[in-house]
Amino acid sequence: MKIACNDLEFDFKTYCRWKIDTTDNRRGPLSTPANKLSDDINKEIISIATSAEFKDDSPWVIVCKLADEGRYLASESSFYKVLKERNLMEHRGKSKERTSNRPSPLVATGPNQIWSWDITYCMTNVRGIYFYLYLFMDIFSRKIVGFDILPEESMENSSRIIEKTCLCEGIEKSHLTLHSDNGGPMKGSTMLVTLQRLGVMPSFSRPSVSDDNPFSESLFKTVKYHHTYPGQFKTLDEAKRWMIGFVNWYNDEHLHSGIKFVTPSQRHQGLDRGVLNKRMDVYLKAKEKYPERWGTRSVKNFDYIEEVYLNHLQKEICNDIKMVS
Repeated sequence: MKIACNDLEFDFKTYCRWKIDTTDNRRGPLSTPANKLSDDINKEIISIATSAEFKDDSPWVIVCKLADEGRYLASESSFYKVLKERNLMEHRGKSKERTSNRPSPLVATGPNQIWSWDITYCMTNVRGIYFYLYLFMDIFSRKIVGFDILPEESMENSSRIIEKTCLCEGIEKSHLTLHSDNGGPMKGSTMLVTLQRLGVMPSFSRPSVSDDNPFSESLFKTVKYHHTYPGQFKTLDEAKRWMIGFVNWYNDEHLHSGIKFVTPSQRHQGLDRGVLNKRMDVYLKAKEKYPERWGTRSVKNFDYIEEVYLNHLQKEICNDIKMVS
């Protein structure tokens, strides 16, 4: 039962107490709040908000219009509260309610199955002028598979870089999904035609939802918070030289926390299993030699990560799809 309570985020002592006595012993408020609205005012709020004159207006607009007429009934928050209590906060008016569907659930079980990419700006020493970093990464291995830094962002640049990157990685048709946000360089006709010719399946985030492309966002933070990042670049060549050094460090030296602290190159080449197994052997021998340091606890988890989800919130959906298939 303790396990069930923990899963439900419910205190076990509360369960034991309620099992004996289910009486609600909470005292609750003993007095009516001084600013509580009367029933007459609540009815008037509903009557005004649902009237023909105000039915298409938000509480913010209604309050202002009433003030223009020399009337004050209640605050905006009170309008919202009363309307919400009576389920009157549904979408109103002729326009369609905004919908935002989640992108298709995606899961990678090996390298070169799903890539994520995006563009970020790099500051120069001239105010108002920026360089643009195009960055492509494999979400399974976290390896940076391609990049370029250019003085402008465009779908033509995106097309050229993805074609070059696919050639370098030896990508076969219909084997790769490329995920990005909804920017012009990502969804432009030139870019889409190039992806179709290469046999690459495009995938896009929801508009204005950065969490749908978390791998690229996290990588950009790693780039700009690296201790050698200069903050500003004088020339394009300087920016490219620095980025080449960063990519070499990131792919071949950086122990990535998201893949059990192996390098992206090790995971991309399938060498991480051996590294993790070796670490496990070291820890098991250490526990055998110093059992008092662990007690009943298990050694650190060095299990191989079999699957990587593009959006962790969609993990259950992906599992359901696998079961059906």
